[in-house]
Parts: sequence; structure tokens; C-alpha cells
Amino acid sequence: MNPQDIGILIVDDEFSVRDSLYNWFAADGYRVGAAENANEALTKLQESHWDIVLLDIKMPGMDGIELQKRIKEIKKDIITIVITAFASVDTAIQALKDGAYDYVCKPIDPDELSHLIRNAIDKMALLTENVALRERVDELFAVDEIVGSTPAMNSVLKMVAEVAKSDSTVMIRGESGTGKELIAKAIHMNSNRRYFPLITMNCGAYPESLIESELFGHEKGAFTGAQYTRKGKLEMADKGTIFFDEIGDISTKMQIDILRAIETKQFYRLGGSKEITSNFRVISATNKDLEQLVKQGEFREDLYYRLNVFMITLPPIRERIDDVTRLAEYFLKKYCQSMNKNIEGFTPRALERMRSYSWPGNVRELRNVIERAVVVVRGKLIDVEELSFPSSQGGENQRLQSLQDVERRHIASVLDQTGWNITRAAEVLKVDRVTIYNKIKKYDLKK
Repeated sequence: MNPQDIGILIVDDEFSVRDSLYNWFAADGYRVGAAENANEALTKLQESHWDIVLLDIKMPGMDGIELQKRIKEIKKDIITIVITAFASVDTAIQALKDGAYDYVCKPIDPDELSHLIRNAIDKMALLTENVALRERVDELFAVDEIVGSTPAMNSVLKMVAEVAKSDSTVMIRGESGTGKELIAKAIHMNSNRRYFPLITMNCGAYPESLIESELFGHEKGAFTGAQYTRKGKLEMADKGTIFFDEIGDISTKMQIDILRAIETKQFYRLGGSKEITSNFRVISATNKDLEQLVKQGEFREDLYYRLNVFMITLPPIRERIDDVTRLAEYFLKKYCQSMNKNIEGFTPRALERMRSYSWPGNVRELRNVIERAVVVVRGKLIDVEELSFPSSQGGENQRLQSLQDVERRHIASVLDQTGWNITRAAEVLKVDRVTIYNKIKKYDLKK
């Protein structure tokens, strides 16, 4: 920080002290002000910004100790340095207890005070940097891919905000692609644990032989190939959060070990004899019917209840179709930035096509469709031709749809293919024009 960026206010009832310090620091380039008593100092503090206040302890009326308390009420992080002719330990200690950065004794050694001021400025710069870094970290923590304003999503976001304040175990339910990991991240990032790790454990991604080592870690020589001691994910999640994705895929044996670790927050590395303690929060997610797995004896009931303290269920896209446009525009902006493209938006036909599609792959599928469209589009707008819906090609993975979903999609498709010629569409669908108009209104179809 440059001296001209620093404001120093000198508060002393002795003119000679005020004048000498004023000239001393002004000559060094600081912005300097002076006040001869506490009331004048408080007025100047209200009128202008000051970084450092040099204040005399003994002044008529309000003394320096009381003035410092008033200053801290106005601006908590302002730096105060006490000047006293009475170098009693009690006075200095009281000033420091009340938040003074340091104190100097009269007669003042200007060089000593200048050194003190520079140290105070360094501290102030460090605090400012820490605040900026913290704000930057908070920005990085923002989970901006959670997009939606439908009642279903608003309900989810409300639950996220509520449970993030607590340390409760959370289970997130929802179809594949609905964004369960994003919700887990949002809970973690809005909790008191956000400055500590969020460790993800995809339970379905590890073979039985490796999952124990991944979770609890291992000591050197614990098994063939264990050349180094390695921390497990539970240990790495200390003070943070561990997210068990696809918890329904975990084996019965591991369910016992996980339950014990969750209950005690203590465990052993493989091959280790030292008990490890880790303070972690647990969030889990699954798209499986855990209640059915419990009935079938494939998932422990005690673990189920331990994980399911607070449950959040994510709605599939087909239950929040009004969010499709907002999501599409979000992903369009994101991929335009990453691919350095200038695409203005979607044609009405493309938007309607996306709104009428059932999205069996949910947000993940929508994201992939938009990414591909941004790659292939040549104009300023994405049209139906640039949208590819692999799931709509049928096959075993095609999700069951309601009759209304099918009818809506089919009518929208026919209208698109006939260029919204109502007469022609009615002929193709073998219904009258009034029926077409009624269906357009019913399904809120738009050209």
C-alpha cells in the first residue's frame, strides 16, 4: 500500500505533539488529519475515512481509552495506536485489551513510531488481502449450475438452505442426471465446513477389493503393491464433508464398516494399528429404491436410517419443464464462453422442441445436447436441426412416458414438420382443426 492511500488521524490535546507528528507523516506522503479532543476526533471519523488513529490517553473530557471504544464501535477494523506520557503497564495493557494495535510513550521517537506505522500498514494489507481471498474463495464456492425457478426447484433450494446450517446427515434422492452431486456441493459450500474439503466417494466406481482402501486408507506394506502409506477419503474429509454417491451400490460388508465409521468418526487404515479420528459430515445420494433394498435384505436398515436423517428429492426435468428454457440458456452461455462462440440464442422451434421433449437423461442430457449444438451450429441461432436427442431414438434405455407426454411431443413434431400449417397437421393427425387448436392451447405449444 502506498503512503498516499493511508489516512492517519492524530488525536492529542498538545499542539506541539499534533503539529510535529502531522508534519512528520505528511512529509512521508501520508494523508494526515489532527484533532485536539475526542469529540473533534469522532466528528472527523464520521466525515472521512481513516485507517490509523494515534490517540493520546490523557485528554480533557473523554480520555483515550473511552475514545478508542467509541472508535471501534464506528469502525471495528481501524488500527489504533495509543500515545501516553504515563508508561504504566496497567494503562498499556488496558489499551491493548480494548483492541489497540500497540502503544508508544512520550517523548515520542518519530523513527520508532514510523516503524510501528509501517508494521501496522503491513498488518492492514494482510487483513485486506485475506478478506479479498475469502471473497474470492466464496465466489469459487458458488454452485451456479443449479438453475431453476419452478416451485419444485424452489422447494429443493429452500431445503438446501435449511439443512446447510446444520450438521445433519443428508440423503439426496433423484433420477440419474438430476444434479445430486451439485446439491451435495451446494450444501457443503453453504455450511460452516465450506473452507475444508468436500470429498466424493463414488461407491459404484470401485471394485470390492479396492473400496476399503479408498475409504479408510492403508499403511505401507498392508497388501501387495502398497508401497506407501496413504490416507483414505474419510481421513481426507476431516473437518469437511464426505459425499457417498451411489450409496445403494455398496456391498453389505462395507455397509457395516461405513456405519461404524459414521457413528464413531474413528477407524483404522488397512494394516494399521493406530486409530484415526476424523470429524466429517456425511451426505449420500442414490437413484435406487433403498427401502426396497432394505426389505430384500440387501441394504442395512440401521445404515439406511443413519444416512436418511434429512432427505432431499430432486425432481426430474419432466416435472419442471418450465425450467428447460432457463437451463438451456445457461448452458448456451457457458459453452459459448468456453468455445469462444457468439451464438445469440434459440429459434422458437428449437425452444418448443426442447420443452416438448421428455428428457429421460434430465439436466445432464440437456447439457450434452446444448454442448453439441454449440459445436455444430453455424448461424447466430440454434435451430431444431442442431439439437440431437439420442434418448429419443428408442431402445432399452428409453424411459417410460405418460400418454400426455407422448401426445405433446407427437403434436409438436407434426406441427414442426408441417411448418405449423394447422390444416395440414390436422390431416396428418386425422383430427379436426379445432382439436389441433385445443391441443396447442392445452400443451402451451409455441411456434
